[in-house]
Amino acid sequence: MVTPSLHLVKLSVGTETVDGLQDWQKIKRSEAPDGCSRHVTRMWPRREAEILAGGSMYWVIKGSIQARQRIVGLEEVIGGDGIRRCAIVLAPELIRTQTALRRPFQGWRYLKVEDAPPDLPKTRKSEEPLPTELAAALAEIGVI
Repeated sequence: MVTPSLHLVKLSVGTETVDGLQDWQKIKRSEAPDGCSRHVTRMWPRREAEILAGGSMYWVIKGSIQARQRIVGLEEVIGGDGIRRCAIVLAPELIRTQTALRRPFQGWRYLKVEDAPPDLPKTRKSEEPLPTELAAALAEIGVI
């Protein structure tokens, strides 16, 4: 039986653009022995098998999903306080997606494959996302 995949969605706190997220992660990747980014979180995903079966981390930047990264693993990390945490290991490549509005939330959330925004076509990779207010208005009338 094939395990269906499942994604995660997470706010990129303090990031203004996809390029800003990429620059920050580049610094963190240089410190990692395998060259992968890691996002450390308090909670371990219960649906680990589905996430590791092809899932991605979808990043919310300024109120909308704008990019994703393939999840390549989950690692246990014990903090200085002795508490077990989960490091979500991410492939280095950030893939821009069509924008999808998201309200603020804490932590991460599961994202079903059918609810995930599609990747931007290669010809549109360098486009800036729509302003949040315009994207919200277009979403409200069903255009995006």
